[in-house]
Amino acid sequence: MVKIRLRRMGAKKNPFYRVVVADSKSPRDGRFIEEIGTYNPVTQPSEIKIDMDRAEYWIKNGAQPTDTVRALLKKAAPVQEKAEVSEDE
Repeated sequence: MVKIRLRRMGAKKNPFYRVVVADSKSPRDGRFIEEIGTYNPVTQPSEIKIDMDRAEYWIKNGAQPTDTVRALLKKAAPVQEKAEVSEDE
């Protein structure tokens, strides 16, 4: 099964995550198929950058997002919609 999940990066006590598409059997920080975004919880407010087109592509093809990634996708979607609206004006 393919999952969309977080891969921990960064230093001790200073986490930084990459949102990756990976096989569910591979280790958390191990092999992955594609990197589709980043998440930095240390900054205020948290910085979330996700390629929504690629996330939708993988979900349509059967990838299951983890609970945390699902929450990040919900937070990132309205921000990117607002950005697209302001660019059109």
